[in-house]
Amino acid sequence: MNTSSNDWPSSLDDSELDELDRYLRAHAEDDSLLLDGVHGLLSALAVGPMLVTPEEWLPEVLHHPFSDEAEGNRVLALLAKLNDSIEAELDVDAYEPILGEIDTDLGPALSAAGWCEGFSRGIDLRAGLWEKRLAEDPELMELLGPVMALAVDEGILNAETEFEKLSDEEYDECLAQVPAVLGAVSQYWQEHPATEAELDAAVKADAADSEEAAAPPRHRSGHWVH
Repeated sequence: MNTSSNDWPSSLDDSELDELDRYLRAHAEDDSLLLDGVHGLLSALAVGPMLVTPEEWLPEVLHHPFSDEAEGNRVLALLAKLNDSIEAELDVDAYEPILGEIDTDLGPALSAAGWCEGFSRGIDLRAGLWEKRLAEDPELMELLGPVMALAVDEGILNAETEFEKLSDEEYDECLAQVPAVLGAVSQYWQEHPATEAELDAAVKADAADSEEAAAPPRHRSGHWVH
């Protein structure tokens, strides 16, 4: 898709990404999302079945009070800009996932682990709707295939059957498909919106889930790469 410069989404520049990354790292706990995870979380919300308000998703990102009003306003502004940019980037085929970088025996390598962790938490915020539709409609499961393959490979999701680790080529191929996957999933929910019955069932399921204990934290390392 060709777009003029006036139509290009206003995404965070490198200095803003660095600033948000530094803040998240400075206030991270064992199970905190870093920048790649926050991007995955917001990406899931952008293409999901219904609106998730900032009041719902901010607690997944921020775990400490701000040191002052200026810091709070700045961090919230950066998060809002990151959130707004995702849907805009998807609209003009300019979306790229923010990935982490891990150290391997062969040197630094890109990792989708953090992004997938965030994406899974985004789905969890509307788990009742996602899980019911995934169980009943194989089309949605198929659309999410590359993302789910990455999540299983990184240990974010548990598969019912054992899968061999993705080869480097397969991993890169799945990563390359992420923007198309998100576009297709967004279109799916637009064409097949949640029914009233699904919404009612989801409210009950989410209420029940909120009473359960939190899952053990998942650990990862690395820094963001865009």
